[in-house]
Amino acid sequence: MIDFSQPADIVAPQLLGCLITHSGVTVRLTEVEAYTGDNDPAAHTHRGKTARNAAMFGPGGTLYVYLSYGIHLNGNIVCAPEGQGQGCLMRGGEIIEGEALARKRRQRPERKPIPFENLARGPGNLGQALGLGLDDNGTPVELTMRDAEPEWVAGPRIGISKNADAPLRFWIPNAPTVSTPRGRPRT
Repeated sequence: MIDFSQPADIVAPQLLGCLITHSGVTVRLTEVEAYTGDNDPAAHTHRGKTARNAAMFGPGGTLYVYLSYGIHLNGNIVCAPEGQGQGCLMRGGEIIEGEALARKRRQRPERKPIPFENLARGPGNLGQALGLGLDDNGTPVELTMRDAEPEWVAGPRIGISKNADAPLRFWIPNAPTVSTPRGRPRT
């Protein structure tokens, strides 16, 4: 069982291999990023609590969903003691159940079929596959623990400009659902 009162950089690798179920789709998490609150300039909570990020200051084990670039709904799992504003961005995963529903949410009719490994690769795609919405802010996460800890690596975060070199991105090596660039792991 994950103790969501721990800091994001401790919780993040524990999420790898776990199953998250939301709105009829289940995804095995293969990639996450930790955002450690006020000491992390890349965190939405770095400058304090606002109406937009309030869910991130809530109890651990709940969702913080936000709109990225005006089009993607990304989801974080809140962690650390309540009030600290830490969370783990769900970056990538493998669809385990509900593939048809995930495809319906993701596939545009005028485009070629999306390869299976791309259905939930990237935080916006994962959010869309799960059917996340802004009204999910603060709701409990439906998480099924993994049977065993997978091999994992840590490296720099991607898709951000602040504190990007911090080794706070965690992924299962060789998982085809991990975002590119996979980068070199930090040791």
